Amino acid sequence: MTDWSVLQDLDLVDAHCHLQDGFLRHALEPALIRARAAGVRMMCCNGTHQGDWPYVLGLGKNHADICVSLGLHPWYVRGRGSDWLEKLEELVATHPVGVGEIGLDNALEERNDAAQEEVFLAQMDLAVRYGRPVTIHCRKAFGRLVDLLQGMRERPPFMMLHAYAGSHEMVPVLEKAGCHISICASITRPANRKARAACARVSRDRLLVESDSPAIAPMGVDFERNEPAYLPLIVEALAGLRGEDPAEVAGYTAANARKFFACCGRPKP
Repeated sequence: MTDWSVLQDLDLVDAHCHLQDGFLRHALEPALIRARAAGVRMMCCNGTHQGDWPYVLGLGKNHADICVSLGLHPWYVRGRGSDWLEKLEELVATHPVGVGEIGLDNALEERNDAAQEEVFLAQMDLAVRYGRPVTIHCRKAFGRLVDLLQGMRERPPFMMLHAYAGSHEMVPVLEKAGCHISICASITRPANRKARAACARVSRDRLLVESDSPAIAPMGVDFERNEPAYLPLIVEALAGLRGEDPAEVAGYTAANARKFFACCGRPKP
């Protein structure tokens, strides 16, 4: 077992989480204390719909180690208000936030692909115009995502595929399109062969780690009881699959994340 006291001296960065959701919404402060004790120095919290944007923005204002992104997630495209894009642009224009979580989800049984793509591209254009990093959700739509990225005249300065669940063959394709790839606790589960194979193929300068809390907990933890404090378990599993030292993986993924979110103006805690 890794000596995590070594990692606690480094800047572990959780590149994607939802501190506004599930049990974390009502027990956030103890979770933040546990995360900091585990060596997590920065957490990137993503809003997903107009209803949670103010709360998520407040988390970033009240906690120096929480970086914020705001976006309309594909799960909430159907319920969007007529003024959603205007409201989002107002927040992006006046606050140092990223754009996300946005994306495509072809695993939804009831969906409108044209509407998903329209909303996705509108937010990508917003990120381009304001020079903000983008966090992308993608399920069963990787080919279409690449087509859309390749068809853009200009792309955002940084793009992340969060909780990557695609094949290892798609990794170089996505990297060529300009994407970073973020790995979550799914790799701690031996049955998830696809994610475990893919994480070993990501380039060092494109690799990020995330909790995606409160969902997708590490093996042995209730699925919806995930939290940023478990990030060291993900780093340890990732290092084992890549044949690297956990402290080294912690170091370069944190450096990648700080560079990724640098234009959001977050000082190092």
